Amino acid sequence: MKKEFKEEITHELMDNGSHIVIFLKWLLFSIVSGITVGLVGTLFSYCMQFVTDLRTKHPAFLLTLPLGGLLIVGMYHLLHDEKDTGTNLVLSAIHSGEEIPLKMAPLIFLSTLITHLGGGSAGREGAALQLGGSIGSALGKLFRFDEKDKHVMIMCGMSAAFSALFGTPMAAAIFPMEIVSVGIMHYAALVPCVIASLIAHGIATHFGASSHLFHFTGIPDFNMKNAVIIALLAVLCAFVSVLFCIMLHGMGHLYQKYMKNPYLRIAAGGCIVLALTILVGNQNYNGAGMDIISACMEGSVDAEAFFLKMLFTALTLGAGYKGGEIVPSFYIGATFGCLFGNLIGFDPALCTAVGMSAVFCGVTNAPISSLLISFELFGYEGMPYYLLAIAFSYMLSGYYGLYKSQKIIYSKFKTSYINRKTQ
Repeated sequence: MKKEFKEEITHELMDNGSHIVIFLKWLLFSIVSGITVGLVGTLFSYCMQFVTDLRTKHPAFLLTLPLGGLLIVGMYHLLHDEKDTGTNLVLSAIHSGEEIPLKMAPLIFLSTLITHLGGGSAGREGAALQLGGSIGSALGKLFRFDEKDKHVMIMCGMSAAFSALFGTPMAAAIFPMEIVSVGIMHYAALVPCVIASLIAHGIATHFGASSHLFHFTGIPDFNMKNAVIIALLAVLCAFVSVLFCIMLHGMGHLYQKYMKNPYLRIAAGGCIVLALTILVGNQNYNGAGMDIISACMEGSVDAEAFFLKMLFTALTLGAGYKGGEIVPSFYIGATFGCLFGNLIGFDPALCTAVGMSAVFCGVTNAPISSLLISFELFGYEGMPYYLLAIAFSYMLSGYYGLYKSQKIIYSKFKTSYINRKTQ
C-alpha cells in the first residue's frame, strides 16, 4: 500500500510539474505574440485612421478605387497568392492543417488600406484576423511548434490583432476559440489567447489607438413588454444576418460567373461602387462607417441605410477588394436596430446596441463572443436584452455564416453531432 501510495504521489507531482512547464511555455510565447501582433495591429489601426481621414477630407480619392483594385490584384499575383481565401484560410489552418503563408500579413495590411483609401465598403477586424493569424502561424513555425501548438499560436495571434484594433479584449480572447468550430471550444488556447489579447490591448491603449465604446445610460427596465419588443427585433435581425450572408456570397459568385478575369472583375466592382456613391450623394456607405454607428446611438438613421450597406459591402468584397465583414455587420445591425426603434417608438440607442449584437451573432455564429462584446461596447446595464437577443439570433440564423470554412460541429437545434460547414 505504501509503495502504491508513493507511486501515485510521484505521478501527481510529475503531472503538476508538466502542467507548470506547459503554463510557463504558453505564458512566454503568448507574451511574444501579444507584443508582436499588438505593435503591428496598432500600426494598422493608425494607418486605417489616416487613410479614412484622407478620403473623408478629399473625396477625390474615391476615383482611385478601380485603380486601387487593379493594384491589389497585381500585388497578389506578384507574390503568387491569387487563390488567397482570406479569413477562410485562417480558419481552415486551425481545423484542417492548411498552411498560412507569412506574406498574407503584408498583403492584407496594404490591400485593406488601399480599399479604404478608395472608399470600398469593408471593415478592418476581418483583416485583423488574417493579420494576426498569419503572424501567429509564422511564430509557431519559428518556435518549431508541432501542428496542434501551431493552431494555438494562430488563435493567439487572432486574439491579439482583434483586441488591438477594436479595443474589446474579453471578446477578442474568446472569439478565435469560438468561431472556428461552432459547438465546441478549444480551451487549451484560453490562457495564450487571454494573455495575448490583454497585452495587445495594453499596447494599443499605450500608443493611443482609438477604441470604439458606446456606453449609454437610461436603459428601460426589463419587463415582459420590453422583452417581447427586443425578442421581435432579434428575430428580424436573424433574418437580416441571413440576408447579408446570402448577398455577400451570392455577389461573389455573380462576379466570378460573368467576369472570369480578376483584373476586370475588381475594376468593374470599383466602378459600380463609385457610381453608387455618386448616386447616393455622400460617403455614408464607404469605408467602415463607425461614424454612422455613433449617429444611430443618438437615434439618427436613414431608412435604407442597412440595405445599402449590405449592397455596398457585397459589391466591394465580392469583387475582390480586401477588408473585413465584421464592422459592416455592426453597421447593418446598428442601422436596422435604430430604424426599428424609431418606427415603434422604443429606445433607439438600446435597439441600436441590440441590433449590432444580434446581427454580429447571426453572421459569426459566436454567441459567447457576441455577449462579451456587448458588455465591452455598451456596458452591463442592458445585459438581459443582449442575452435574449443573442440567443434568439443564434438559433434563428440557422447555418448561414460569413466564413465558408467555419464548421458547425453540433446542431443548433438538437444535441446532435453534424460537423457541417456554414452556408
